[in-house]
Amino acid sequence: MKQILFIEDESALQKTIGESLRQEDFEVLSALDGEIGIRTAKEKRPDLIILDLVLPKKDGFEVLEDLKKGEGTKNIPVIVLTNLEDLKGIQRAIDLGATTYLVKSNYRLDEVVEKIKGVLSS
Repeated sequence: MKQILFIEDESALQKTIGESLRQEDFEVLSALDGEIGIRTAKEKRPDLIILDLVLPKKDGFEVLEDLKKGEGTKNIPVIVLTNLEDLKGIQRAIDLGATTYLVKSNYRLDEVVEKIKGVLSS
């Protein structure tokens, strides 16, 4: 069973997407802030990380930078799922190593799940 770490501070979104992923037979780990997200990624080494950029304690850019520097986490694909749409932020996330950048308001839940499955199968 593939393991996905979802780093997102909105608990309602955590629950909704988490349930959809569990229905697809993924194991879902949750982190509500950047520090817990980094720690969980280093301990569990999930197959994929879904990362919001607006987070308490450490923002998503800092989390992404830390993950891509870490020996055990640098090769884990990271899908950024955020409300930030500015081109600078998108480019920065890609430059830091994000695999995919999704703006929450532009995708339905089923489309997000399909993108996740696509990244995991490649």
